[in-house]
Amino acid sequence: MGALEGKFAIVTGATSGIGRRTVERFVEEGARVVFCGRREKLGAEVEKSVGRERARFVRADVTQEADMRRVIDACATEFGRIDVLFNNAGGPAPTGGIETVPVEGFDAAMATLVRSVMLGMKHVAPIMVKQGGGSIINNGSVAALRAGLSSSMVYSAAKAAVVHLSTCVAMQLGESRVRVNCISPGGIATGIFGKALGLPTEAAEKSAEAVKAGLEKLQPIPRAGLTEDIANAAVFLASDAASFVNGHNLVVDGGLVGGRQWSLSQQAYKGMKQAFGLE
Repeated sequence: MGALEGKFAIVTGATSGIGRRTVERFVEEGARVVFCGRREKLGAEVEKSVGRERARFVRADVTQEADMRRVIDACATEFGRIDVLFNNAGGPAPTGGIETVPVEGFDAAMATLVRSVMLGMKHVAPIMVKQGGGSIINNGSVAALRAGLSSSMVYSAAKAAVVHLSTCVAMQLGESRVRVNCISPGGIATGIFGKALGLPTEAAEKSAEAVKAGLEKLQPIPRAGLTEDIANAAVFLASDAASFVNGHNLVVDGGLVGGRQWSLSQQAYKGMKQAFGLE
């Protein structure tokens, strides 16, 4: 039996990347899924690939309250309950110094990265409380924990808001057996890097493979992070195996935020010894 057998889930931002792989893994583990995104053609492709009897696509812009409510209502109507919500939808944010941040770009990024998470929790919470439990998973980032790990300080600030909001809501909903946790990815090979650099969406999605070589050098584990890594973390947090995990930020980054890599620190140590004439 799969880890999510008999569970009903929602995944946002699921037409590509982490969201798509999470839909696939949830289905593989026995869940039935309602997933959403703005790209209807890609949504239909995912639905066909996974099987419509296991996963249903709803076109939605989750920054809009009516759309987020519609996605949640679709799952509740289709399955009669909602066991899991993975607030995964996201995107790039304005780059550059604080003196160059466009107000419109700031507001748009906050809507995509923070408002959508708030709306998902707002509208799923009453359902999960009434049914006696559930698991809400929000997509954070290592950029929420350390400055300089994103090309955008706005993105970093937004993800920090997601992580802390998740903790605050976990303290409320945990009393009703509804768990709220975050996953904070490190360098995961997806199209978000291309989008941040200004590539058109289609070209950005095809760039995921190209960024792997650079990402494999960021952290002690010598490979790029994969969408599979985050999807597997989501499976765990969605499952009953995580029934006592609440208010936690699960960092999946190969050790990136742990500190300076051992080999680099040893190189610096050797250089210091040489400077002192000790080697």
